[in-house]
Amino acid sequence: MARPTSKTDLTSASQINFEKLNDLIATMTEKEFNTPFDFSSDVKKKEAHWKRDKNLRDILIHLYEWHQLLLNWVSSNMKGEDRPFLIPPYNWKTYGDMNVEFWKKHQDTSLEDAEKMYKKSHNDVMKLAETFSDKELFTKDVFPWVGGSTLGSYFVSATASHYDWAMKKLKAHKKNCK
Repeated sequence: MARPTSKTDLTSASQINFEKLNDLIATMTEKEFNTPFDFSSDVKKKEAHWKRDKNLRDILIHLYEWHQLLLNWVSSNMKGEDRPFLIPPYNWKTYGDMNVEFWKKHQDTSLEDAEKMYKKSHNDVMKLAETFSDKELFTKDVFPWVGGSTLGSYFVSATASHYDWAMKKLKAHKKNCK
């Protein structure tokens, strides 16, 4: 699927990938739920997240926390409160460390709670996207606090693209469990 460049495409891609991810989760076996993720034997999986996330809860929490980044960033800036997308002191070079902090923060969160949080925050993000026009979402320089990108690109990254990432990881885990 091509990266969305309109509000209609954003809404559609986000919802389709959200449903695909939920369908994939629904097909997980007891063994797949209970086996810790381990991608250490695959030399192609070098990025830190392949080692960080050990189960479905970790993935859902990651999605939830990135939804929160988007929701808080947009909400604050729309009220005139200057706020960066990433939580200080993190930046785009160090956000991997922020992701580790999210992971640590939720090690006592149950899978059931993680699933509820992720589903609610998805709905919150989609409701927020609905409040913006196509032009506001996909035209550069509409909101100075967005920087050199479009607001819509952040919505795509926090939803459809992140759901692709989650599905890729879950499929790799399911394959490992066979």
